[in-house]
Amino acid sequence: MACRKDTLLLVALLSFVTFYVRAKVDIDMDDTVSVYRGDPAELHCRYSFSEEPSMMMVQWFVKYPNGSRERISYRDLTIERVDEGTDYTDRITVAGDSNSETLTVLTVKLSDEREFFCQVNGMAAGNGERKTHLAVFDPPEAPVIEGVHSGISVSSHLLSKIASCEARKGYPRPNITWYRDETPLIPINGEINVVTLVTREASGFYTVQSELQYKITKEDKDALFSCKVSYFVPGDVRTSASQDINITVHYPTTNVELWRELPKGLVKEGDTVEIRCQGDGNPPPPYTFNREQQPEIELDSTNGQLVLHEVTRRDSGVYQCRTLDLDTEEDVVGNMHLTVHYLDPAVVVPKDSEVMSKGESLTATCNALSSLNTSTVWFKDDREIGRGHMLFLEDATFDTAGEYVCEVSVPTLAGFQSTGSVHIIVQGVPKIKDAENVDMEERAGKWVNLSCEARGYPRPIIAWSIYGTQSWREVLNRVTEDSVQSLVTLKVTSDITAICNATNDMGVETKTHSIKSMSMVTPAAKFQAEGSGIIIVIIIICILLLAILGSVLYFLYKKGKLPCGRSGKQEIINVYSTAEKPNKEDIVVEMKAEKTEEAVLLKGVNGDKKPMNDQ
Repeated sequence: MACRKDTLLLVALLSFVTFYVRAKVDIDMDDTVSVYRGDPAELHCRYSFSEEPSMMMVQWFVKYPNGSRERISYRDLTIERVDEGTDYTDRITVAGDSNSETLTVLTVKLSDEREFFCQVNGMAAGNGERKTHLAVFDPPEAPVIEGVHSGISVSSHLLSKIASCEARKGYPRPNITWYRDETPLIPINGEINVVTLVTREASGFYTVQSELQYKITKEDKDALFSCKVSYFVPGDVRTSASQDINITVHYPTTNVELWRELPKGLVKEGDTVEIRCQGDGNPPPPYTFNREQQPEIELDSTNGQLVLHEVTRRDSGVYQCRTLDLDTEEDVVGNMHLTVHYLDPAVVVPKDSEVMSKGESLTATCNALSSLNTSTVWFKDDREIGRGHMLFLEDATFDTAGEYVCEVSVPTLAGFQSTGSVHIIVQGVPKIKDAENVDMEERAGKWVNLSCEARGYPRPIIAWSIYGTQSWREVLNRVTEDSVQSLVTLKVTSDITAICNATNDMGVETKTHSIKSMSMVTPAAKFQAEGSGIIIVIIIICILLLAILGSVLYFLYKKGKLPCGRSGKQEIINVYSTAEKPNKEDIVVEMKAEKTEEAVLLKGVNGDKKPMNDQ
């Protein structure tokens, strides 16, 4: 009996093993899921059974750094729950169906980077387990670079610290690369070395510090150094660059340059000249100045600057700037040639003044010694009259006299000029302006002004000879170098002859003013008197006519011939209305309708047959 039971148990066990071997489950999971710190992470577990399971159970496990595992959730056909008392109790959710399940980590931390296991058990239908690695990323802060503050000498034979670069709070660990003018620096023995320090903080972040050690040369004085940090992000690698820095390189002076800073262009006498000296060394060495022909005399200068005040032609020559090459301990010299241009005062021939006779000719010259080509212009009364260093004056007249100014200038140097002058005097017999004799008529009793102006050299004298009046006087006598003007005022009492005599050592010239005296009663006054008489006659005639008209009206009124009733008024109105029309016959006819005597009287008043004088 016992043997039979053992046989039945063995058969059942073999049957179960045979069924289990035939049944299996396939599980599909991502090898890695990458997320940023703080984001949610979804872990998918997809499975399928070869046989429909009658019972199914899905469990999630995590593996800690020490190798231990802990279940964090459980689900079967009737129950779905998150395990209590784990690091994920409040940070995960689980959702699934018959073929898949998704575990969601709500807010990912750096410590969540580990393996997550999905275990599926279908009992007789099969069981299995797969895992997913959760990768967490957090970019570092922008790299901060700091260069050395002191200068670095190229004379040093050792590697020198150039700069340091730091990238903080990154995960996973970032990497730092150094660049010179955008070219990556690869460590080379004896030339380039990079020292890196990696720090893992308690929070899990990495901080990377890198120091660049470099063999400096003179060519690095203008180079730009920078560092770039590279870091991982989900599905990619990114970089972040620091700002560029330039380092101070110390190197000896091997060449000196000397130039003129001021003035720009050509230098002329009186200018202030500024000469500068600069070498190719750093830091700039002290400089001294001297003239090539006097090397033992040091000129006063400040910080590589030599100033020469109010230079003259004697300051022309070669100037030198000197400094010391510290490597060879030899002088480094720069040279510059300075040319100071000059323009001497203009010399005019004839000098100062020259006396000419009318009709003569003269040639004047103007020259000025200069280091540059010059141009000469002649002026008289601020008006240009010629060009060139020679001026020709021909057939001199009094208008030729005056001040002649020559201006010598340098066309290539603005404002560089010199002037000279000559005074020309033209001698001759006096010449009266508007010398023609003058005939004029003036009313007796009127005061008249007479003017006489004469030119000549020696300056003439004006004398007046006046006949016909004793009432005169000279009110103006104005003189210049070669002219005189006289003004007299006189009273016309009769016909007058006034003679202007202009005399000098060379001769005399005269001008006569003849004034005819006119009566006090002029044609205009006569016409005015006659006109006044005519007006008086007209007024008297008008008064007589009004008197006659008044007498007639009064006579008719006394005779009762003037109607006073309504009809009479109408007749008077008719008379006035008819009078508006210049037809005398109508008036006569209308008055005849009453009485013939009135008509005769009216005809005597208004008739045309009487002469004008009788009326």
